[in-house]
Order: sequence, then C-alpha cells, then structure tokens
Amino acid sequence: MIEKALNKIAEQILAFDEASLRSLRAKYQTRISNFDTSKEWEKSVIVYFIINSVITKNSLFNQNLLAGKGKKGGKEKRELKIVD
Repeated sequence: MIEKALNKIAEQILAFDEASLRSLRAKYQTRISNFDTSKEWEKSVIVYFIINSVITKNSLFNQNLLAGKGKKGGKEKRELKIVD
C-alpha cells in the first residue's frame, strides 16, 4: 500500500516542469536553513529534496542519453564490434 502511494506521488511529481521547480528551490532552501520543530519545517525539507531529486533525475537522464545509453524502440543500443 505504501509503495503504491509513493508510485502515485512519483507520477504526479514527474508531471511538474523542472523550471517551475527550480524557481521554488531557493525558497525551500531558505526555509530549511531556519530550523524549527514545526511540521511546516519538516514538510519544507521533504519538498526541497523532492525538487532536488527531480533536478538530479533529469541531469542523470540527459547525461545517459548523450552518452548513448538510452533505449531505442524498447531495445538497448549496442555498439558494433569489428572482428579481424
């Protein structure tokens, strides 16, 4: 049940625009820098790391895509080897 809920949350988060998330990151970074014991502070930490996880995911995705590690047509791209 927890895993299903987390997967649903992930689907919703993946629909967010990275540029919009980036514009919120500074706000949450400032908020978590000012520690207090409130639930709002705790939620701010979670939101901040969600934003960073999307940015990190996109960066890894782009690096792997540029390195040719992506899948094309559902099949993994393989390099041809020349045999002498």
